[in-house]
Amino acid sequence: MSIKSIIEAYGTALNANDIDSILSLYSADPVFMPQGAPALIGRDAVRAGYTFVFNTLKLNVQFTIHEIEEVGDLAWVRTSSAGRTRVLAAGIETDEGNNELFVFRKENGEWRIHRYLFATNLSKS
Repeated sequence: MSIKSIIEAYGTALNANDIDSILSLYSADPVFMPQGAPALIGRDAVRAGYTFVFNTLKLNVQFTIHEIEEVGDLAWVRTSSAGRTRVLAAGIETDEGNNELFVFRKENGEWRIHRYLFATNLSKS
């Protein structure tokens, strides 16, 4: 699967709250670094992070790829995302926008998300 296809599959799985599909895109030893939270290191921590997100939010976002750089068995991708987020407990829907950096690593000849970091690009009023 190409890096572009993995980003597209990630977006589809994120909007579907599909943790298993998301984890299938990650490397064997992933790190997920959400804004405002400690780094989630390892598959169990990453699964717990997405479980928390999906228990509290419903996302409807689209990713735009701005650049992909491949160097040997590593690659990085700079993206942005935009859409809507529903806070489940409050029933409130808000605009969503982030800048993201994905680091990919080849495992057994296949690209996998190895590190993922995001930060909001929307100002809060």
